[in-house]
Amino acid sequence: MFNAKELWKKRLGAHLKETGRYMRLIFNDHLAFALLFFIAAFAYFYQQWLENLPENFPVAWIMGIVLGLLVTHSPVRTLLQEADTVFLLPAEHKMGSYFRMAFWYSFFTQLYSLALGYAALSPLYLTAYSGRGGEWLIYLAVILIILKVWNLLLGWWLLKERDVQYRWMDTILRTVLNILIVCFFIQGDAILYVSMMTIIFTGYFLWLYQVYRKKQGVAWDLLIEKEEASMQSFYRIANMFTDVPHLKKKAKKRHALVRMLIQPVPFGQRQTFTYLYRITFVRSSDYLGMYVRLLFIAAFFIFWIPIIWFKLVFALLFIYLSGFQLITLWNHHKTIDWLDLYPIPKEVRKRSLQQFLRFVMLIKTFILGFLMLGAASWQGMVLLWALGGLFTLVFVNTYVKSRLERKRTI
Repeated sequence: MFNAKELWKKRLGAHLKETGRYMRLIFNDHLAFALLFFIAAFAYFYQQWLENLPENFPVAWIMGIVLGLLVTHSPVRTLLQEADTVFLLPAEHKMGSYFRMAFWYSFFTQLYSLALGYAALSPLYLTAYSGRGGEWLIYLAVILIILKVWNLLLGWWLLKERDVQYRWMDTILRTVLNILIVCFFIQGDAILYVSMMTIIFTGYFLWLYQVYRKKQGVAWDLLIEKEEASMQSFYRIANMFTDVPHLKKKAKKRHALVRMLIQPVPFGQRQTFTYLYRITFVRSSDYLGMYVRLLFIAAFFIFWIPIIWFKLVFALLFIYLSGFQLITLWNHHKTIDWLDLYPIPKEVRKRSLQQFLRFVMLIKTFILGFLMLGAASWQGMVLLWALGGLFTLVFVNTYVKSRLERKRTI
């Protein structure tokens, strides 16, 4: 006999086991050390910055935007699988308890990220509005929880809407309303505006409820598509640290970038993997985005941190992270048999990857050096170029080389 609650428990147990296995590999010794250093340094400089907070700093808008975005992003994780369209469709009328547990699982897991954002911004709020009591933060927490539940419900109902443009319009509208509600509440002198935004949000909520409760059935294809996208996002992150057989790799064209990177590569048999790694770096949905994101985060810390030596440390940290996560290029084409057909020794392939990692790390060092010139001085720029270049050479010729030696049989 079909039992929706038991099915949810089995799916949740398998999901936690799967993600937990990869999380242990992601948070290895190297990343754990980097995160520990990052959090400690960020907390120290955050406290130093708060002591000299500018009077006109837009605290309300910063908190409104960050918390509003965290509240708006409210996908419901259903843990459905592709085969469910066949095997669970006849039992759709019995799936109510399954989807209710999926809803509350999504709420509590997303509440964790919302709580982290709330905790990180609370010192900023207490510094800017020191005259208020701590009860304002409690009220803000209650408002955020209510908004989170609202957004989860709205997101769930809208999965019955097939029009993609309408769903995008809804997301934009909810984002604006969430940001304005949080922002006006933090400002404190705009109770009328908070009430107006709440009334608008409530009215929109009730209107959608009336519209979509009349639409019967579950949009199985959309739920499975969303669930698959969420898992693939997680697998892409995990693939930077270990092999993920479930990852579905997607290629993007990016013709201009491809031409720019492969043009300097000489035409020759021994340059085969140099050519391949450069194209993979640009066209894969994993590597280029990660490389650019780390560049922007490093730029933020270079301009935000006041002490030049810590600017250098953070720059080197993000240069290291870029090189470390790009080592997975070695296994990117592991499941493609035609790589083994190339009459090219493994040593040539390893040297090609080392040369490419050296290339991308030196490019990042060069860019961050120019940012250091704007954030500090020309001496800082020269020092970062020297330290970054030396670190890149040591990292590639020692750590990367030893990692690839252990993959000799791969």
